[in-house]
Amino acid sequence: MVSVCTGAFLLAAAGLLDGHPATTHWRFATRLAEAHPGIDVRPDPIFIRSGRIWTPAGVTAGMDLALALVEADHGAETAQQIARDLVRFVRRAGGQGQFASPVWSPPAPRPSVRAAQDLTHSEPAADLRIPVLAARVGMSTRHFSREFTRLVGTPPGDYVERVRVEAARELLESTAVTVSAAATRSGFGSAETMRRAFLRRLGVAPDHYRRRFAAGS
Repeated sequence: MVSVCTGAFLLAAAGLLDGHPATTHWRFATRLAEAHPGIDVRPDPIFIRSGRIWTPAGVTAGMDLALALVEADHGAETAQQIARDLVRFVRRAGGQGQFASPVWSPPAPRPSVRAAQDLTHSEPAADLRIPVLAARVGMSTRHFSREFTRLVGTPPGDYVERVRVEAARELLESTAVTVSAAATRSGFGSAETMRRAFLRRLGVAPDHYRRRFAAGS
């Protein structure tokens, strides 16, 4: 049983995904999870197989899944030959996160926490360690960390990394700066630190991300 993209909603409505991990296009993953809490919705994979049920992400992810079906039925060599004919990889590196637009938490209702969010967005390369942010908005480190997590929904260190990854993504997509320069300008300090963050958040390394998404590539 296979769906494609938002076809997962049809399988969900039929009760076929209850108790299973499943995915759909990243834009609709939250909606699927809210409408069907019995499904383990995972927004990042290109596709998921759970027993006899396969669910891919967007439309082109259906091609990834089709190649996986061929490989499961006829072996890797046949799937590889078809992929070459289609000028595709049998398996794409990374998940949907590399394609998704950033989804920021809304501004916190508390002015001091909102100020910390604003500082992070306006100065991603600044010193944004938790004690420094707390001091800049006039709060103790412990209280700041607790309130930020409560109001924003994610710890401040996690939020800072998200913002820096998006800043680096924009640099890699729209400028010709080196990966090392992008790391420095987006606040990572080193290319290796940025590489680890990209792998953690997007599932691909910065140089691979640039080759896929840089303007004119």
